[in-house]
Order: sequence, then structure tokens, then C-alpha cells
Amino acid sequence: MKTHTVGEVMTREVIQAHRQTAFKDLVRLLNRHRIGGLPVVDADDKVVGVISATDLVHGQADRADRRIRLPGLRRPVRVPAGGAPGLVAAELMSSPAVTVHPEQLVPEAARMMERHHIERLPVVDEEDRLIGIATRRDLLRVFLRTDEEIRRQVIDEVLVGALGLSADAVTVFVRDGVVTLKGRLDRRSDITLAIRSAWRVEGAVGVVNGLTYSVDDCHPAEPRPLDEPAQEPPA
Repeated sequence: MKTHTVGEVMTREVIQAHRQTAFKDLVRLLNRHRIGGLPVVDADDKVVGVISATDLVHGQADRADRRIRLPGLRRPVRVPAGGAPGLVAAELMSSPAVTVHPEQLVPEAARMMERHHIERLPVVDEEDRLIGIATRRDLLRVFLRTDEEIRRQVIDEVLVGALGLSADAVTVFVRDGVVTLKGRLDRRSDITLAIRSAWRVEGAVGVVNGLTYSVDDCHPAEPRPLDEPAQEPPA
């Protein structure tokens, strides 16, 4: 079945920073482009980290709370936020960066985001150079498909393509991305295949099973031992 890759949904024009990009310049970049974070690259355009608005807030808070001791003073003196040395991207970024390649599938990228609790994934080529960025919004575009588009793919690629059935062998309803399958299949194992395949259709957010079967090939009757006599039916 057709599954989109990261390269098909990523944003190719990437706003980026370098190790020595100053704190205020980072803030300006995020504000000007209305983004929540950006990758940090080295001189060869290789991703060395990722910086988010949260990182900037934490950095500013840490700077405001810095204390120094001066000779002859018993108490530490709070350094004003504007008086501390300027912070740069290298001091604020999260590193190493979690990255993906353009040929990876959208579901794989989504799982990476969930696993690492991040909002964006820099996309890199075979030499780890930045070529794009994939955000949660980019990955969620696949769920903007219409119910009819999802229904047609379930019929064409699941019922006809995977199961070898006719297009009208099973009734398929789709509402708000939830796929409902109703009908009777020959084998019980086909139901499992149908449900799993329908779940893999991009844009499907759930599958309701209304399928029945004629033959239970998942739990076949155990064969009788050869030396065991057949039981006579009761009189």
C-alpha cells in the first residue's frame, strides 16, 4: 500500500542557526518566521543540534539566576540578565539532534517524535547534511485525507489487492477517518489481515470490525491419532 515518506511531506526551506548564533538573533528568527524551533548546523551544513523556544526560555532563566562571589562579600551577588555574557546556540541547543532520512516512512518518523518527546525532526541526506525539516504538522497532513479517499484505498488495496476479493465483497464505511468493515469472509485469518491492512491506510484513525467468517483456520480441529478407533455415534 502507498505510504508517504518523510521526503514527501517535509518542509524544504529550513530556517537554521549556527553554533555562534547569538541568543537575541535566535529569538528574532523564531519570532520572524513564527516557528517553535530550528536546527543548528556546522560549517558543512551537518546538523549538530536543535534549539527550541523552550531551550531559549530555560537559557534566559539560567542566566538571570546566575550568582557570583566577589572578594570581601559574604553573600553571592545576582548578576543582572543583561550583564551576563551573551549566550549562543551552542550553549542552548539540545545535542545530539534526533534526525531522519527522507526515505523513512511517515509513521516511523511519528513514532520517533513520540519516543523522544520532540516537535520537529531535521531531515538529512546520506552525508548527514541538512536538506529539510519535518514537524508534527507536516506529518499530520496525511490525516487530512477525505473519508472517500480512505474508503477507496481500503477497497482497492486491502480488499482487492491484499485479499483478492471483489470490490463489493465487503461493505466499507468511513466516517471521520474511522473505517468500518462489514461482511462475511471465507477464512478467519483473512479478518486479521483485513483489519491490520486497513489500519495501515494513511488517514485511518480507527477500524471497527463487523466481519464474520465461514472457516476457522486459526484454530483447526486437531487430527485424531492413527491408532485411535473412530467413535461410533450414539444410538
